[in-house]
Amino acid sequence: MTNGAGAAGPLFARWRAQVVAALGEAREELDALNVFPVPDADTGTNVYLTVEAAAQAAEQAEAAGASLPEVGRAFVDGALRGARGNSGVILSQLLRAGLPLLLDPPAADDPVAAGKLLADALGSAAAAAWAAVGEPVEGTILSVARAAADGAANSAGDAPVAVVLRAATSAAHRALARTPEQLDALREAGVVDAGAAALVVVLDSTERVFTGRVNPRSRTARRDLPRPTPATTEQPYGGPGFEVMYLLDAPDDAISALRSTLAPLGDSLVVVGGDGLWNVHVHVDDAGAALEAGIAAGRPHRVVVNHLAAGRAGQHAVEQAGGRSVVTTAAGPGLADLFTRAGAVAVRAPDNRHPRTAELIEAVVGCDAAEVVVLPNDRDMVAAAEAAGRQLRDRGIRVAVIPTHAQVQALAALAVHDPGRSFDDDVVQMGAAAAHTRHGAVTLATRRAMTMAGPCEIGAALGVVDGDFAYVGDDLSTVAISVVDRLLGGAGELVTLVSGSAAPDHLVRRVEQHVRASRPDVDVATYDGGQVGYPLLVAVE
Repeated sequence: MTNGAGAAGPLFARWRAQVVAALGEAREELDALNVFPVPDADTGTNVYLTVEAAAQAAEQAEAAGASLPEVGRAFVDGALRGARGNSGVILSQLLRAGLPLLLDPPAADDPVAAGKLLADALGSAAAAAWAAVGEPVEGTILSVARAAADGAANSAGDAPVAVVLRAATSAAHRALARTPEQLDALREAGVVDAGAAALVVVLDSTERVFTGRVNPRSRTARRDLPRPTPATTEQPYGGPGFEVMYLLDAPDDAISALRSTLAPLGDSLVVVGGDGLWNVHVHVDDAGAALEAGIAAGRPHRVVVNHLAAGRAGQHAVEQAGGRSVVTTAAGPGLADLFTRAGAVAVRAPDNRHPRTAELIEAVVGCDAAEVVVLPNDRDMVAAAEAAGRQLRDRGIRVAVIPTHAQVQALAALAVHDPGRSFDDDVVQMGAAAAHTRHGAVTLATRRAMTMAGPCEIGAALGVVDGDFAYVGDDLSTVAISVVDRLLGGAGELVTLVSGSAAPDHLVRRVEQHVRASRPDVDVATYDGGQVGYPLLVAVE
């Protein structure tokens, strides 16, 4: 699946990022499809959180200098440890069984051999997933996994890896479309299986990264599918009362007895893992008995018990002190200080990475507020913020995520924040202020690339306008002035300039002088944000 050992590491990193982004984009749609086995509308969130945890573990291993196979092992271990819900646990097993084979191929430069290896990996993954489920059911993620494996196996032989991958994804799409024919709950709701759809998202992302092409089925396969009808999703849940999940340290030979003990207690039993670490998931009426079975087998930890009948109503509400808070991500120490002084809780992650869903949840819970507004401030953070909101609403916290794509949009939103207003009115006003803030930035190219503004070389100055590359040049100040002029083209009253940690001393001064000379009707505010990667952030209000 690689073009040589040297390219494998960046390719794997790009794949991880694409899968996390794609699942984040599809999260709400997948949640809405979720009617089986429990209509609790969380499959998309659970799968997203599972893969996010895996990507975080891989990044930490990469930062520590691990080899590619070690990074891959960290990824699958992270998926196992972070797996959420039935589909998330099954997906973690698919990754655990298939991915390591692809990260250390014996003939990476031979596309035909790589195609055979891909078929073998998908076959191993599907077999492991079916074996992990106590009572496998057709019409689920398992059916799509097997179909993808069969599609790859039928194509492998003399076909290159790109053809094998296309065959696998196409077979998965066809299997996804058949899921309503295989499960009554899906047919009655008029939807495909949510977990199966999540796996198709992963496969589509894989094809896009490894071949550079988009499977035409991925554009339309889920776009026009109806959502579950209220009559279907609002019916009383009649299955086991509790979802029990825990990690288990236990010898591999203890798992057969564990499965035998758990199987009669309920349904949706999935036990995945190996090498002494397991993830256990089961729906039962007697949560204590499910935990006791784990104790008999080894050492359960990270135990989670969810009340299934109450899942959609969020009956696991936590007691809050009341009041309203704003939680915002901060890309640098100066920005964190600005947000804090504006009354928000600023979340910064170490190593200049994006904060994770769990870190946002921790920040919101730490506010001890009944109402919280979350500002993600980055296009790639919106999905994590929305996943955090989904988890927090189940705890009884009222959460609104305003999908800000830039740090400077948070400054505008916080400027109009008024906890004295009703929650809905405050969210509307903050959202409007953020949406009306045009934003840009300048940065330096770290590699040769073709941008929307043309080709760039390493070290070139790049100007960003509303998230897209708009200018390429040799001088940061010149490009920054072009960005500001573009943003001011639609009028404006205030220009905000936020300097980064690597900004040249003259950068802000030259841009400010230009604005004051060319647009004396416009006010200019400057701040030291300390952000990495962008010497200057710009906002026009």
